[in-house]
Amino acid sequence: MKKIFQTTDLKATIHSYVIITLGLLIGSLAWTGFIIPSGIVGSGVSGIATIIYFVTGIKVGYSVFLINTVFLLVSLRILGFGFGVKTLYGIFVISFFLWLFQSIITEPLVSDKFMCSIIGGIMAGASAGMILSRGGSTGGTDILAMMINKYKNYSPGQLLLTIDVIIISSSYFLENSIEQVVYGFVTMGVSAFCVDMIIEGSKQSVQIFIFTQKPEEIRNEIIGTLDQGLTVLNGSGGYSKKDVQVLMVLAKKRESQAILRMIKLVDPDAFISMGSVMGVYGKGFDKIKS
Repeated sequence: MKKIFQTTDLKATIHSYVIITLGLLIGSLAWTGFIIPSGIVGSGVSGIATIIYFVTGIKVGYSVFLINTVFLLVSLRILGFGFGVKTLYGIFVISFFLWLFQSIITEPLVSDKFMCSIIGGIMAGASAGMILSRGGSTGGTDILAMMINKYKNYSPGQLLLTIDVIIISSSYFLENSIEQVVYGFVTMGVSAFCVDMIIEGSKQSVQIFIFTQKPEEIRNEIIGTLDQGLTVLNGSGGYSKKDVQVLMVLAKKRESQAILRMIKLVDPDAFISMGSVMGVYGKGFDKIKS
C-alpha cells in the first residue's frame, strides 16, 4: 500500500510542476503578448524589467533574471535559504520564457490597448494563482517585501501593494501620461482579482463520511499513509440496527481523490458520502481572521 502512495506522491509532485510550468508559460505570454508590446507597465519585478526595457531596450527576461538573482543573493544573508526548489525553478523558467517569447512576439496580440490590459491582467493573475496554489513562486518583490518585513513592522501584503503602486506610478515619467498609469492599475486590479479567485478555489474543502466494514484498516491508511486526520463516529444502522463506526474526514478538495482511491483499494464495498463545505478553520486549514 505504501508503494502505491509513494507513486501517488511522485505523480502529485510531477503534476504540481506541470501546473507551475503551465502557469509560468501563461504569465510569460501575458507580459510579452499583451502588456509589454502595448506599452503598459505592470506590477512586480516584471514591471521593473518592463521600465528598464522601455528605457534601455534590454529584454525583460534578462532583467527579471538579474533582479531576482540580486534579491536572492541579498536575501540569503538576511532571511536564510527559505525559498525552496519551486521558487528557484520559477525564477529560471519565467526568465527563459520571457526572453523566448519577447524574441518571437513583437506586436501586441490585440490592437486595443484597454483590451490588452484586461486580457494581460487576467492571464497574469491566472498564472500567479496557478503557481501559488501549487506552492510555487517567481520570487521578485515577494522577496523584497520579506526582507523589509524582517526589520520593519509592516505586513507583507501592504508592502507588496506599496511597491507595486510605486512601480506602476513611475511609468508616468516614461511618456508623461496619466493614461499609461491608469492602464497599469487596471492590469494590476484585474490580475489581483484573478489570483484571489484561483487561490480561493484551490482552498475549497470537502467533508467525507465513510461507512465501511473495515473501519480500522481505512483509519490506519488515512492517518498513517495519507497523513490526514479523521473522526470516528459511533452509530447504529437504521435497517440492520447493528452498531457501526462511521469515519468522518475533512480534507482539501484536491486531496479528496487520493482518499477515495485509498478507500476503494481497502474496501470496494464502502459507502461514501462527500460534500463541499463553506469553510474549515483550524490546524491544517484556514485561520479564523479577526
